[in-house]
Amino acid sequence: MIAVVGGGQLARMMAPAAGELGVHLRVLVEEPGSSAAQVLADAPVGAASDEAAIRALIAPGGDDAAPAAVLTFEHEHVPNALLRDLLEHGTPVRPGPDALVHAQDKIVMRTRLTQLGLPCPRWAPLPLDPDAARAALGEFLAGAPDGEAVVKTSRGGYDGKGVRVVSAASDVDDWIAAAAAGAPQLLVEEKVPFTRELAALVARRPSGEVRTWPVVESIQRDGVCSEVIAPAPGISAELEARAEQIARDVATGVGVTGVLAVELFEYPDPVTGEPNVAVNELAMRPHNSGHWTIDGAVTSQFEQHLRAVLDLPLGATEATAPWTVMANVLGSSLTELTDALPQVMARFPEARVNLYGKGIRAGRKLGHVNVSGADLAQVRSRAVEAAALLRGETL
Repeated sequence: MIAVVGGGQLARMMAPAAGELGVHLRVLVEEPGSSAAQVLADAPVGAASDEAAIRALIAPGGDDAAPAAVLTFEHEHVPNALLRDLLEHGTPVRPGPDALVHAQDKIVMRTRLTQLGLPCPRWAPLPLDPDAARAALGEFLAGAPDGEAVVKTSRGGYDGKGVRVVSAASDVDDWIAAAAAGAPQLLVEEKVPFTRELAALVARRPSGEVRTWPVVESIQRDGVCSEVIAPAPGISAELEARAEQIARDVATGVGVTGVLAVELFEYPDPVTGEPNVAVNELAMRPHNSGHWTIDGAVTSQFEQHLRAVLDLPLGATEATAPWTVMANVLGSSLTELTDALPQVMARFPEARVNLYGKGIRAGRKLGHVNVSGADLAQVRSRAVEAAALLRGETL
């Protein structure tokens, strides 16, 4: 049995893979109607920060309730002190707290990647003292080619949250004051002149086996992933190999077990003009950039994550079609997304629709559509149009 913390769509999408493998999932969900709770029978309710709830998830007691073989996650927001205690008392935690902290804290992540010699944007932590923070940020901005930089909260940011492009310290005076008062520390990074965003997905199991999927292009809108194209169009064999090797080096360098997504900036090298890459963010779990693998790869990221945390041999990761495009359904004007299914299925019979059972609100990730085929332009347009119908748009 695998215990999973988090009841969102990532845990929900682990369920089919677990069923096929005969693996029992017990998922700690935030509320009874959570995305994962709708498809899993064993879904106790509790917060990820609740020590008693997590301990009960692992060892619920009762004659028929087997203890978990391993604890894993669909998000990174779990107290590290608790995870260390669980490890010390014999529960495998994968990824472990020493690895997970690199996805929880951007300063820890940047420090470790720099130590490993992996390519990162120029960066610096900002002091907690407000005057010192403003001075450090001003000095960093003075060295920026266009006078702009990116300030991030070290913890808690995702999908564009906790990120600001700034040209003066006054642009983040509120964040600087909050950090001084106990909010997460800030860091500043170079504003990379990227031409596109890539993602390299990798899986690693405790015994050391590592596998990567083809590198993909991730298209963002308003800080949220809107589309993923697999493989990344026009990427050279050299750049793809470099990106995959970075993902492998991160996985081994921080001791990841399970699936890891390494989000990358592609940018022109300032000397040669050739495409190069730098690490943007890390996610130590199945990731939006890997949803295409459900229908477009030999082994999906969800099955692979389960294999990895159980230390089973990893599956093949080759693509099963020349192109697969995933289009996210971000918000909808429909009362129920399922109302659009007859039209979507009739117009796009090849589309693979995955809905998450969430309440509708603007910009929320409600589902995705995968389309695979040999013609990229056609595959992409059909995936995007199918997702548009699910958003309630008229084609």
